[in-house]
Amino acid sequence: MKKRPLSLVALGLGAVLALPALAADEGKIVIAHRGASGYLPEHTLESKALAYGMGADYLEQDLVMTKDDQLVVMHDHFLDGITDVAERFPDRARPDGRYYVVDFTLAEVRSLRMTEPFQLVDGKQVPVYPARFPLWQSSFQIHTFQEEIEMIQGLNKSTGNNIGIYPEIKAPWLFRHEGKDISKVVLQVLKQYGYTNKESKIYLQSFDADELKRIDGELMPALGMDLKLVQLMAETDWNETMVYDAKGKATPYDYGWMFKPGAMKTIAGYADGIGPWKPMIVTEPGTPGKPVFTAMVKEAHAAGLKVHPYTFRQDQGQIPAYAKDFTDLLNIFLYQADVDGVFSDFPDKAVAVIKAHGK
Repeated sequence: MKKRPLSLVALGLGAVLALPALAADEGKIVIAHRGASGYLPEHTLESKALAYGMGADYLEQDLVMTKDDQLVVMHDHFLDGITDVAERFPDRARPDGRYYVVDFTLAEVRSLRMTEPFQLVDGKQVPVYPARFPLWQSSFQIHTFQEEIEMIQGLNKSTGNNIGIYPEIKAPWLFRHEGKDISKVVLQVLKQYGYTNKESKIYLQSFDADELKRIDGELMPALGMDLKLVQLMAETDWNETMVYDAKGKATPYDYGWMFKPGAMKTIAGYADGIGPWKPMIVTEPGTPGKPVFTAMVKEAHAAGLKVHPYTFRQDQGQIPAYAKDFTDLLNIFLYQADVDGVFSDFPDKAVAVIKAHGK
């Protein structure tokens, strides 16, 4: 029987919160991707509480910064696509038509309604995942990083569990261009809540390799910290990381070097793990029952790196041809490719697979 989601009302966040306990040898882990986002709107406290109750080992927090320097938990540095910002503040879009978090105060961000991710098709809002939680049903809002940490640490205290956090610093290049050192603020908050060393129950991730090197070589030493860092991996044409030249023009960061021989050893010089996209480990679409593996996991393990691929979804169209179903997909990655953990929108499914193997 599935565990019931824990009530947010009963968390008792005013209680004294315990510091994160030391991390033991974890075995294979489940990272709740934006919470239990297959069941409730992503990055809501409700989604995180549900993921906690489902037994995830870590809960992910994507972090962006408001105009008044507050850290909020959202996947993108845009407010459109998950909130009613276009209705509430129609004149606040930038020339590209997007509504940037950095242009709004925390109070303004809190005032918005939040829902499942949607796209505009012929002027109509269409959910990205039609079978998930309905658009604009119930009531959800954006919250701060501190509020989520306090909820997780509060649950750790009240349940006796030790669930970790897995924050991602989103687009640090953009925020630095806006005059905001988001990485420094993230580290200061983490230190405040007791996450300070590699034994702390945390992985800190980013797609920005230059920023991870800065965190490892400059920011953490200055704060007396030494956290586990994870290099997220992307394709260059995703424009996931941009680089500004002297004239302020942004061009895509070239991820090509990460796929060349010796790259894993280079990454191991500043990080403790990698977060690759699934097809970087098992090529797609593939042939039914015949997954084809790249050398990435073996090379990463040889360099001493953990491997936590993203993102495992059971929605229609999300199961590659080489896997017969979602459980098979998870088994292929966890026990054939031998990754160390998975990011999943459906953390209960991944937990069940690992439990079936006795971890």
